[in-house]
Amino acid sequence: QVQLVESGGGSVQAGGSLRLSCAASGMTYNNYCMGWFRQAPGKEREGVAFMNSDGTTSYADSVKGRVTIAQDGAKNTLSLQMNSLQPEDTGMYYCAAAETRVVSWRLSCQNEANYWGQGTQVTVSP
Repeated sequence: QVQLVESGGGSVQAGGSLRLSCAASGMTYNNYCMGWFRQAPGKEREGVAFMNSDGTTSYADSVKGRVTIAQDGAKNTLSLQMNSLQPEDTGMYYCAAAETRVVSWRLSCQNEANYWGQGTQVTVSP
């Protein structure tokens, strides 16, 4: 059973930085994707940053240049380094993942994530 546990959220002032972590366990296959979504109050959930098992990454336009997704220890820990935070970055941040035994399938966590963490709150004040 796949489990994702986020940590590292908190409250910062605009311009500050936070580093989110996601501890993953139970993933089986070598073809996987992991990433981060966020949801602000009253808004739809949106994808923030994603990484595939081949190391490729993608970012939402709103965070490009300010956010870096990285993986430590194979697929055990996923991090999201967020710099130059702005009030519009406020929201609940969720770690998500998907995996498949089909080697040739390129997973898109933006659309196919089926494992989710409980979320960690990020609040950025002006």
